Amino acid sequence: MTRPRSGRGISVPAPRRAGTAIAAAAVALILAAPSTGTAAEALRANGGCRDGVPNGAFELTLPDGRLRVSGAFARGKRSGAFIFWSPSGARLAVVPYDDDAKSGTVAAWHPPAAAGAAPVRRLEAPYAGNLPHGTRRTWHANGNPRTEVRYERGTPVEARAWAEAGAPLPAEEARALAERDLAGDDAFLAALEALVDGERPRCDRVRAGPL
Repeated sequence: MTRPRSGRGISVPAPRRAGTAIAAAAVALILAAPSTGTAAEALRANGGCRDGVPNGAFELTLPDGRLRVSGAFARGKRSGAFIFWSPSGARLAVVPYDDDAKSGTVAAWHPPAAAGAAPVRRLEAPYAGNLPHGTRRTWHANGNPRTEVRYERGTPVEARAWAEAGAPLPAEEARALAERDLAGDDAFLAALEALVDGERPRCDRVRAGPL
């Protein structure tokens, strides 16, 4: 079932701390129109319903057919990998879910510096039950390592960080940078989820399918 949506506002959380310009730029890119850079006027949502809730494959496309989001719901909850692209076609993020909770390795890329430019890794972060769990890594836009933080069920245990040129940072600065990055990444991922939530299938208008 495909239908256009026009102008419905999407509430996008702002990064909670200063120093999250990368996340803010990525959030703006998610919501930008392909040529003007202004808020997109319409997306086409393609998804199904079952028993009154979203179920099965889900896509968001631009009116010309270009993919913005691809994923799936299982009985109303996000399930498996959701993939997000910019209006120009650059991959922005891959977010895996299990029963609506982030579970597995979240990956994100810096917004491309120019059309056709090779993507640069920004984030690789393992999650379990919606909490950071394992070694979370981020990279500067030039490809150099930025932070490496080990988490245990959402609690940071050990942190290392590097300046853009590659020099290691003192422990206190590393912890502060890791904190800022986590806040920015939380805002970025929340914006992705808000985009999907704002466009999910309207199952209250669809007759429930067979069991």
